[in-house]
Amino acid sequence: ILGVEKAASQQEIKKAYYKLALRLHPDKNPGDEEAKEKFQQLQKVISILGDKEKRAVYDQTGCVDDTDLAGDVVENLKSFFRTMYKKVTDADIEEFEANYRGSDSEKKDLIDLYRKFKGNMNKLFCSMLCSDPKLDSHRFKDMLDEAIAAGELKESKAYKKWAKKVSEMKPPTSPLRRKGKSNKQPESDLFAIISQRRNERKDRFDSMFSSLVSKYGGNAESEPTEDEFEAAKRKVESKKASNNSKRKRQ
Repeated sequence: ILGVEKAASQQEIKKAYYKLALRLHPDKNPGDEEAKEKFQQLQKVISILGDKEKRAVYDQTGCVDDTDLAGDVVENLKSFFRTMYKKVTDADIEEFEANYRGSDSEKKDLIDLYRKFKGNMNKLFCSMLCSDPKLDSHRFKDMLDEAIAAGELKESKAYKKWAKKVSEMKPPTSPLRRKGKSNKQPESDLFAIISQRRNERKDRFDSMFSSLVSKYGGNAESEPTEDEFEAAKRKVESKKASNNSKRKRQ
């Protein structure tokens, strides 16, 4: 439609689009239904090819409609990406973590993030892979102190304050060993917890409703209708607004 090659750059695509858009625009072709239809088709084309992600999908599937990207097409895409990228399992993550913690790569990442956040360790921990403040603070402090002593890093005020707190804390016994994952709770325990939380929510509701009844009247034996509840809610909000207004005048 645009008259460009499949490997055309975004600039070439936009140039071809503008050229056709000027020629097919309805204002230049009044009453020409064919030109109008082609112009609408052109808008659809640029909405796909003008977007890098949509263009990539189009290049892989040849589809341009959201409705087209379903069924066999989606399954084909899933199969394609499965062959390109291996599925990551919990074992893969655990293996990566075991090899990463204490490695030169971890040290490099630590130093890079220290520079990026200027010694703000709270921000550093948010970005540092496989890190835990309780487990790694002393270990990271030793590595960073070594880099500072070697002149590789400058000690910032934020880091100095953090390091002082860490030095006053007891270090973990096995800093490179992650705590094992807790076993899943039995199904019966989960049901008990869910039931307990549901009862707690009901108790809070009953308490709030009793309070509304005592203030505005009504029958506490039965659950309020939605209209009654909303009316009581509006009364509470009105009273709060009135009290706030009085305070401001005072």
